[in-house]
Amino acid sequence: MYLKFKAPQIFTGTELIDGSDKVLITDLEGVIEGVVLDAEAGEGVQMVEGILSPGFINSHCHLELSHMKGMIPAKTGLQEFVKQIVSLRNVEAEQIQDAIIQAEDEMLANGIVAVGDICNTLDTLDQKGKKRIAYYSFIELYDLDPTRAHDKIVKGLDMQQQFYENCVRASLVPHAPYSVSFNLWKLLSDHFQTHTITMHNQETADENEFFEKKTGSFLDMYVRVNVKLDFFEPTGVSSLQSMIPYLKNAYRSILVHNSFTNEADVKKVKQQMPNTFWCLCPNANQYIESTMPPIQLLREQDVPIVLGTDSYASNWSLNILDEIKTIQKFHPNIPISEMLGWATLNGARALQMDKHLGSFDKGKKPAVISITDQVKRWV
Repeated sequence: MYLKFKAPQIFTGTELIDGSDKVLITDLEGVIEGVVLDAEAGEGVQMVEGILSPGFINSHCHLELSHMKGMIPAKTGLQEFVKQIVSLRNVEAEQIQDAIIQAEDEMLANGIVAVGDICNTLDTLDQKGKKRIAYYSFIELYDLDPTRAHDKIVKGLDMQQQFYENCVRASLVPHAPYSVSFNLWKLLSDHFQTHTITMHNQETADENEFFEKKTGSFLDMYVRVNVKLDFFEPTGVSSLQSMIPYLKNAYRSILVHNSFTNEADVKKVKQQMPNTFWCLCPNANQYIESTMPPIQLLREQDVPIVLGTDSYASNWSLNILDEIKTIQKFHPNIPISEMLGWATLNGARALQMDKHLGSFDKGKKPAVISITDQVKRWV
């Protein structure tokens, strides 16, 4: 028994093809049999509107922050946003769990089949164990006190083991260049192995200024949280270039946001970190600082791009199609086929899930969705 789908267009994961004489066939479990001509499809073909596509990959999310939906006003700026995140974490466990379930339901309804999820806690562990969505959990570590680096690693490894015990892949990752001591970076890099590593990157111009000159508003932020910076010496280069010596040995990397990344940064990463994916979260950039990532620069440099929603603390929805629509608003020249590649096969590769997800290759089980103004999942 097979399921058969026909639509005006079919995105295979690598190309957008005319579907007028084509049918996508899966088995009853959604495993891809292939795309065949009408004459070979037989009976029982379902007619679908829009574009048939593999399910979406959300390469950057914070599921554990879902209870913060609507709590942080838009356009506060990064430093105020981070300050409010910290203050809003301490709520009832039941409220956190209910919000996690609702957020996952929304992602499923919006055709998302896999998520690269940032974790500072074990709050998402039980829900991930239900395996409704494929997760790659990024256990995020941060601390600017170099004397606490070892303790942070020990705590992170304990969390990683608990995810493993629930059959959820997990890796230890840095939060951002400005929140991780060089001691912690050195210890983290010892645990990269064959994992995918992710990092929040260059969300504000102040981040670069801090690394280049040890000046700017970040100094006030550290004073506010009682962090002494006597040990820190400016590197004279951008925050991203300052971190390349630690990141370059990662098996695979995802750099997230990249709002203030420049051409020199991208070229240096291409040279020294060729297995790097650049994650765009345009709605979060709009929500926090009214910025957009340098999409045209990334395209010109021919680097692999993926898409993420970030969290409900910094977005109006958990919907990859909404991210695509925002990109279209600012860059109407980008072909839809290119963006769908970012949202499917590129994301699956970044999360090392492309053996099963991301394209309509025979034997994969990527889910089948249709895209019009909304997304509908068929299998």
